[in-house]
Amino acid sequence: MRSLLPPLVVVALLAAAGCTGTTTPSAEGTSDNSALVLADPLEPTTLNPLLGYGRDGVSKLYDGLVEHRADGSVRPQLAADAPAPAADGLSWTVSLREDVKFADGTPFGPEDVVATYRALLDPAAGSTERTAYTQLTGVEQLDARTVRFTLARPWAAFPHTLVLGILPSEALGGPLRDVRPVGTGPYKLVEWRKGDRMVLEANASYFGGEPEIRKLTVVFVPDDNTRAQRMQAGEFDGTELPPRLATSFSAANGMRLITHRSADLRAVTLPGGAVTGDSAIRMALNHAVNRKGMVDNLLGGQGAVVSTPVPDTLPEFVETGARFAYDKALAELLLDQAGWVRGADGVRAREGVAARFTLMYPIGDVVRADLATAFAADARAVGVDVQLAGLSWEALTPRLGADALLHGGGTPFDPDLMTYLPLRTPNPWGYSNPQVDAALDAGRTLLDPAQRAAAYKQFQRAYVAAPGMVVLASVRHTYVVRENWNGYQEVVDPHAHGALSWGPWWNLEKWTPR
Repeated sequence: MRSLLPPLVVVALLAAAGCTGTTTPSAEGTSDNSALVLADPLEPTTLNPLLGYGRDGVSKLYDGLVEHRADGSVRPQLAADAPAPAADGLSWTVSLREDVKFADGTPFGPEDVVATYRALLDPAAGSTERTAYTQLTGVEQLDARTVRFTLARPWAAFPHTLVLGILPSEALGGPLRDVRPVGTGPYKLVEWRKGDRMVLEANASYFGGEPEIRKLTVVFVPDDNTRAQRMQAGEFDGTELPPRLATSFSAANGMRLITHRSADLRAVTLPGGAVTGDSAIRMALNHAVNRKGMVDNLLGGQGAVVSTPVPDTLPEFVETGARFAYDKALAELLLDQAGWVRGADGVRAREGVAARFTLMYPIGDVVRADLATAFAADARAVGVDVQLAGLSWEALTPRLGADALLHGGGTPFDPDLMTYLPLRTPNPWGYSNPQVDAALDAGRTLLDPAQRAAAYKQFQRAYVAAPGMVVLASVRHTYVVRENWNGYQEVVDPHAHGALSWGPWWNLEKWTPR
């Protein structure tokens, strides 16, 4: 098994940074290389897993019952063994490790698992993650080392959701926003200067062994160009950069350029409305966009053409025939047949409504800005006027239901996690397709791998017959890393990646200084 979630709403603020790249005096007064300074474009709005922090299972501060391996499968983490399903698939039993403590020294036990998941399910608690667990109906402690989860119906992808970070039971009961960031993970929070940086230090009592990278400083720099300049100036040990900025770094300067495949899709959302909700507009735009040109020219080849919300990182689920050909003439014909007539200015209209809409993208994101510009040019070529709006997340978020967005999202773990929330009725974009709904329901509840693959291929065939967005490409993630450490292991990234999540540093607790 392996997973497009709704957009992550995060606030990115400009930051300052400290110098690195040299040896750092340890607490004992000797020189070592146990400190790391990374730059990240996105600053978390919270460090609470019940409010969205670390939702793909890598968070540095917390552990889940399971963790994802480099190949996308799951293995026990706080669990002692793999989660075991009942014969009917309506419950899962998990046995727990006995050698785990929270970073504050308190012991971990089943009461913490039960409290975390009950807070998740309690509407009054206000967890933002609750909608991702709609099939989970309850959790109970069976004995001193065992818990059981109950489901409303079988859910094949359920083990992947058990990466949720576990909180101490004593911390829950009040407002989630007031919960201190204490987990069982390899690091603990020392300082968070909001809008600037976050400092973590190794958890000496971590059950997996104290990390040799003992101090991690993450500096928040949202603008891609600024981050590249400061990396070039030697302020950071590593950062994520768009491909066209990353290529300026070389091994001659002690830098390593790393590229990861990802399930991170870029798509134009098309919310319901007279223009973006029109089926002919949606279909025409899918044929009007030159996806290959975007990948080759804007991504420098660091990506893959994708037409549906199932990327090539899930090959066993991909329906190869479910795609949109780049065909401008067909796009024009579809619009003509639907009554969208070109005006003197080249923009189409129908019954007094101009074929015009706003496409938002997060300001400072070079890749999304480039893709939005190219999409607008392709749309204009067939008579659809797309007005671009580069906005901060604070300004963008309230408009998600009304205006189109250059969206990013996806995880490489299971197709259910990529498709169900964005496209199953109801969803954030107002898309409704009974054939899509039926296929997604089958893919969620079927436990046989072959039957699940068939269901997701049927989903893609139904989707391309009546699309709800314009999926453009999966983007490869590019990073620049100073060559001072050992332990890097390549992974397929989800959408969430960076200094505190996936990317080169996903297994940072296992790195060793050179």
